[in-house]
Amino acid sequence: MSMIDPEAEIEISGYRWVPGFAQGFVRDLRPRWACEEAGIPYRERLANVADKPAWLIEGQPWSQLPIMRHGEIAMFESGATLLHLGEMSEALLPRDPQQRASAISWLFAAFNTIEPPIFEHGNISFFAKDEEWARLRRPSLEEFLGRRLAPLEQRLSQSDWLDETFTIADIAMVTTLRALSGSRVMDAHPAITAYVARGEARPAFKQAMADQLAAFARHPDNKD
Repeated sequence: MSMIDPEAEIEISGYRWVPGFAQGFVRDLRPRWACEEAGIPYRERLANVADKPAWLIEGQPWSQLPIMRHGEIAMFESGATLLHLGEMSEALLPRDPQQRASAISWLFAAFNTIEPPIFEHGNISFFAKDEEWARLRRPSLEEFLGRRLAPLEQRLSQSDWLDETFTIADIAMVTTLRALSGSRVMDAHPAITAYVARGEARPAFKQAMADQLAAFARHPDNKD
């Protein structure tokens, strides 16, 4: 039996401001998007990225975002927020046992199988792009990424979403894959490219993105 109080207020933490390259990619986008899909109201709580407040340091072991609170319940990690919100709405997580299990499996695949090499790709493409080791690493990493993406490309060439309907797994996967947009790795996978575009075209994604960017626009100097 669910112990979730659907009437309790949801609070999603985010940053007041981040550098331009990170705007639209901070992971509070995931629970924001889920709330928009399900019509779940929430309020935001913003933190300074450089001078992190006590509530962020105390609420997340690595002082990262998002933190989400639902009444008296607090959690961190975007995947945990998606699972929690999924339990609140069938629009996010099917109640059919097999469809639910499939959605959760794909959710974990996004974070455990797909995201780690994409994170490394971002590191060698942006943060360490001028390092010799990054240049040497790129060919083998792109080959590895291609092998990881191949089963996903095959599946998405036959289906609009990871399973029969859009779920929290698609929120996780689309937001993960967006980091490859414009890369030659993504160019080699047209079905995945189209899948990301479908996700970004959803009204709920557009609203979540607009709300995240609006917070940055309100605090261009990273202050109150």
